[in-house]
Amino acid sequence: MTTYQRIVLASRPASNEEVQPAHFRLETKDIPAIAEGQLLVRNQYLSLDPYMRGRMSANKSYAAPQALDETMIGGTVGVVLESKHPKFAVGDMVVGTLGWTEVAVSDGTMLRKVDTTHIPASAYLGSVGMPGMTAWYGLNQIMAPKAGETVVVSAASGAVGSVVGQLAKLKGCRVVGIAGGAEKCAYVVDELGFDACIDYKAGNLVADLAAATPDGIDAIFENVGGAIFDAALARTNAFGRVAVCGWIAGYNGEPTPLDNARLILTNRLTVRGFIVSEQPEFWPQGLAELGSLVATGKLKFRESVADGLASAPEAFIGLLKGRNFGKQLVKLA
Repeated sequence: MTTYQRIVLASRPASNEEVQPAHFRLETKDIPAIAEGQLLVRNQYLSLDPYMRGRMSANKSYAAPQALDETMIGGTVGVVLESKHPKFAVGDMVVGTLGWTEVAVSDGTMLRKVDTTHIPASAYLGSVGMPGMTAWYGLNQIMAPKAGETVVVSAASGAVGSVVGQLAKLKGCRVVGIAGGAEKCAYVVDELGFDACIDYKAGNLVADLAAATPDGIDAIFENVGGAIFDAALARTNAFGRVAVCGWIAGYNGEPTPLDNARLILTNRLTVRGFIVSEQPEFWPQGLAELGSLVATGKLKFRESVADGLASAPEAFIGLLKGRNFGKQLVKLA
C-alpha cells in the first residue's frame, strides 16, 4: 500500500443551502514517511456526526471552521501500521480525530489506545466515544434526573439519544423518546427500553407528547430544536432542566421559532447548551462507566455502516436528513 484516499472540503454550503456531494472532493495521496515521535494509522472506521455541518460554515462558532482543501474533520478508530512514538506500538488500536481519510500520520496528540477484547472497535466512535460521553455528561451534569422523574429525549434512536434514554432508565426515570418513523420508535421502546416514543412524522406531536407525559416533563435532552423542542417546552414542570446538545432543525439556516420560550421564565427552567469536548475532566469516569455497560450488555447500540470512504458524503447527507438508524459510520478497512 503506497497510496491512500482522503476527502477534503472543496467548497462551503451557503447558509441556507443543503449539503451536496459537490462540496467534497476525493483525493489520492502518497503515504508519507513518519518522523521520530510520529506514528502511521490505518483507519478502520470513520464517525459521521451532525456537528460537522456547522464546521463546514465559515460563521463564528465554538470551534474553528473546517479549512478548505484540507481533510474533513472526523472521529476515527484504527490500527497502528508503523510507529516511531514511544507510547504506541504496531498493532495498537487507537481512537482519535484523524478525519475523512484512510491513512493518517499522528504525533500522538489526542490519540488514545483502546481495548477491543470485549468492546467492538466501532463502539469507541459511538456509545463508548464522543456520542456516549455527550449523553453521559448532559444527563448527569445538567439534567441530573431523579428516580421517578420524566425525561424526554429528541432524536431518540440516534447515537446520542439512544444512550441518554438507556442511562435515564438505569436511574429509574420514565423516559419518552421522540423519533422519526414507526420503525425507529418501535426500536426505541422494544429494544432500548424507553417507556414511550413519539413519532413526530405521524403529525400528532403535541397531542401524542401530552399523552405520553401525563405528569409533565422534568428534564429534556434536546438534539433537534424548533417545533420538537417547542412541544417539549410546553410540557415542562417547574424547575425543569434542559440540556441542549444539538439543533438539527436549523443546520441549514432554517428559522426555528419557539412559541413556548416564555416557559423558561414561568417554569424557572435551567437551560444549558454544552460541547462535551470542553469537559475533559469528566471523560475518564464517563468512558469507564459506558465501557462497562457496553461490555456487560447493559447498554445497547445500533449502527448504520456505509462501505468505503467514497460513500462518506452521501452517508453524511443522509445523516442530516435522518436517514440513518443509530450511529452513522463509514467502514474504511
